[in-house]
Amino acid sequence: MAGARAAAATASAGSSASSGNPPPQEPGLGELLEEFSRTQYRAKDGSGTGGSKVERIEKRCLELFGRDYCFSVIPNTNGDICGHYPRHIVFLEYESSEKEKDTFESTVQVSKLQDLIHRSKMARCRGRFVCPVILFKGKHICRSATLAGWGELYGRSGYNYFFSGGADDAWADVEDVTEEDCALRSGDTHLFDKVRGYDIKLLRYLSVKYICDLMVENKKVKFGMNVTSSEKVDKAQRYADFTLLSIPYPGCEFFKEYKDRDYMAEGLIFNWKQDYVDAPLSIPDFLTHSLNIDWSQYQCWDLVQQTQNYLKLLLSLVNSDDDSGLLVHCISGWDRTPLFISLLRLSLWADGLIHTSLKPAEILYLTVAYDWFLFGHMLVDRLSKGEEIFFFCFNFLKHITSEEFSALKTQRRKSLPARDGGFTLEDICMLRRKDRGSTTSLGSDFSLVMENSPGATGSFTYEAVELVPAGAPTQAAWLAALSDRETRLQEVRSAFLAAYSSTVGLRAVAPSPSGAIGGLLEQFARGVGLRGISSNAL
Repeated sequence: MAGARAAAATASAGSSASSGNPPPQEPGLGELLEEFSRTQYRAKDGSGTGGSKVERIEKRCLELFGRDYCFSVIPNTNGDICGHYPRHIVFLEYESSEKEKDTFESTVQVSKLQDLIHRSKMARCRGRFVCPVILFKGKHICRSATLAGWGELYGRSGYNYFFSGGADDAWADVEDVTEEDCALRSGDTHLFDKVRGYDIKLLRYLSVKYICDLMVENKKVKFGMNVTSSEKVDKAQRYADFTLLSIPYPGCEFFKEYKDRDYMAEGLIFNWKQDYVDAPLSIPDFLTHSLNIDWSQYQCWDLVQQTQNYLKLLLSLVNSDDDSGLLVHCISGWDRTPLFISLLRLSLWADGLIHTSLKPAEILYLTVAYDWFLFGHMLVDRLSKGEEIFFFCFNFLKHITSEEFSALKTQRRKSLPARDGGFTLEDICMLRRKDRGSTTSLGSDFSLVMENSPGATGSFTYEAVELVPAGAPTQAAWLAALSDRETRLQEVRSAFLAAYSSTVGLRAVAPSPSGAIGGLLEQFARGVGLRGISSNAL
């Protein structure tokens, strides 16, 4: 293991040769990954075996959130609200400087919010309620599981009733529950009305308007029973006031194929003809026009294209002019959901729009610890099955370094002054397409013209092409920000690969049967420039 750690250090140095200095490492990242690969986090086990490690992880997350935000903490001691949510659930209230921390005044009543959460949790699979995790432009980006179906809802309500001495505390609302409600509680409509009603109240409290459902099924069926449902198939149309987006994305099982293909996502296409896949892609037209994406081809996209296009969609939603929040969920909310939550957090951070004081190693630690570990991702189980969605998330950062994924691009377009019309010779010179490398390469240059946009094929439009505004300083600042984005994401990815190779990766992947460096180690070699280091040294 000592040799592996030395090789990982060499990897970090090699990946940052252009800057002359290796990126600083977060001291606790190795311990975090070791703990993560050892056991699934459960809030009730925080004080047991490994409790001191978990406490250090929790404390470090609070410290990192506190660098840029004032926040309240929703206590989840011993998993009282949800067994696989953090014991200290962070509710970000507003951005702040260090000086403002001393005068922090909370804008929420934590006890009231906690009560609303407690009542709403039965509406969601495994009690994984709608939880805000990112604050951007005053909007909450939230995560959860999908809606609980008939089987889980009745099973859990019965369990709560019998094991709480006959008092189902999730329903113990003296003011809201009438005797008639109790008498009719066994009816489907009244039960769903009650729990989903509280879920909707929580969504409205958080100002959520957009709900993005990643499930490839309308309902999850096990043993012939609907164990989960979703907003898009709610028969009573309770969620009709929200903007629902069905963006089906392969589950964690599909990432076994990713691993078996030596971690190559290019060309890997999900089989949409499987019997259980019945949720088509559905996005309101008014949300798709500005993205220049042919959504009708989604079943032909490989894993890279699909993830890129979905991320573009999510970024466009959170970067819109309105004040509406966003909810992202899959089935249980601990595989596909953290994938996109983590990519959103890292992409916005790379643009300098959130967590502005955190360095690459620090934002990496925060998203691994909070978005993945403390929200219950079962890394141990996924590794044992080869379902490496966690590794895919951070290795995928090489595919989102360009300006296509920058929220700054959209903000810059909005701030451009109106033009008199027509192109000048100077404009046409600016619109000239640059030579650029592969969009998947870490070393690729970026262009002002998007490679897959109409502008790249000769159809110049204002939406497709970023015109350079008057003033060299403005242009230079914008270009510098985009260049910085690429560098920052590269550093996060390199730090992850180095830490993963010295902890999780080497113990989870068997050597390739071929003579070359195969599988995961080949990814490390390609990603951080270790082709000169033998597999034995690693």
